[in-house]
Amino acid sequence: MNWSSILDRQALWQPNTAEQFRLSEKEAVELYSNAPLHQLMSAALQRRNAMHGPEKVTYLIDRNINYTNVCTINCQFCSFYRPPGHEETYTQTLDQISQRIKELEDIEGVRILMQGGVNPDLPFEWYENLIRTLRIQHPNIALDCFSPIEIEGIAEVSNLSTLEVLVRLQEAGMHGLPGGGAEMLVEDVRKDVSPKKGAPANWLRVMEEAQSLGLTTSATNVIGFGESLEQRVEHMSRIRQLQDRSLENSSFGFTSFIAWPVQLEVNSFGRRNRGQNKIQLGSGSTEYLRHVAVSRLFLDSIPNIQSSWPTMGIKTAQMALFGGANDVGSTMMEENVVSASGTTKFQASEQELQDVILRAGFIPQRRDSDYVKLETPMRGTLPQKLQSPPPMQA
Repeated sequence: MNWSSILDRQALWQPNTAEQFRLSEKEAVELYSNAPLHQLMSAALQRRNAMHGPEKVTYLIDRNINYTNVCTINCQFCSFYRPPGHEETYTQTLDQISQRIKELEDIEGVRILMQGGVNPDLPFEWYENLIRTLRIQHPNIALDCFSPIEIEGIAEVSNLSTLEVLVRLQEAGMHGLPGGGAEMLVEDVRKDVSPKKGAPANWLRVMEEAQSLGLTTSATNVIGFGESLEQRVEHMSRIRQLQDRSLENSSFGFTSFIAWPVQLEVNSFGRRNRGQNKIQLGSGSTEYLRHVAVSRLFLDSIPNIQSSWPTMGIKTAQMALFGGANDVGSTMMEENVVSASGTTKFQASEQELQDVILRAGFIPQRRDSDYVKLETPMRGTLPQKLQSPPPMQA
């Protein structure tokens, strides 16, 4: 079966026949390898329209809060963390975090995404008190906090199971679990770039536990570590398998899938591959757009695909809207992890995100962390009709 016949078959997909037209891993690799970019993106756009309609693109007003940079995991691609005892370590106080949330409330924000490092000096009571207090002080802000690897670290320090940690944090007021720390859920790749982070099964297990409790979760993917196309599809396959189980068992699964290329400018993973025997790292715009399109077609049980403007830039993120993405992410206000690796653009105003959507010919739509649509004050002129994407070369 070649890419053309696969796309012809995918054109027949409808929400009530999704299982019948599900892509196999082999078919996904064939599309990734050989389908012309324009035709691949067109198929993904058709799928996106079948799932969400052709008019609206969503976005979120939120803030990233990186509450500590102390971490023991030592991922080679991370320029943000500092080991315990380093002179540049920090942990924000409750008052500092609360002040950042007040600034978000001032611009009608609805969610914080709070992540940091695996800090062995913070007892479980610190996290529990933090969430409980923030829930009281900021009752209208969704608290999506601590990636699966942080939950593992908290559990280890507190001598609790990861499920017990999740239950108690949820009882304190935590709304969701961010998808950070997945990177590449493939054993060989993970052992190479973050050997202390644990097996892919650990990340998947914590996410499955979170979903069993009804916590809001998202799935992420970082590409460009030198992995094969087969390994990229393997990552997506593991995400899809978990999504299927969770939807069957608890009705709560991943709300979205967000992928971006590894940033290499100022970290040890980038430096180690600059010698004579360097491998091809990172991902350009064309490869990123292929990845977004394949993920939209392959991840048929995950409703939303988000484009990544902080890593790819506004223009490429805008093009991803014509290749399967139905969401442009969030304003962020603050970001310290990805930006530490070389990205310079790490925040956007609501006006900027609306302009990106409007110029592409779509209608901007505010949402919350659960992708529930919110009242949207328009900052610009609505499009008269949907535009076609400009011609692109494969």
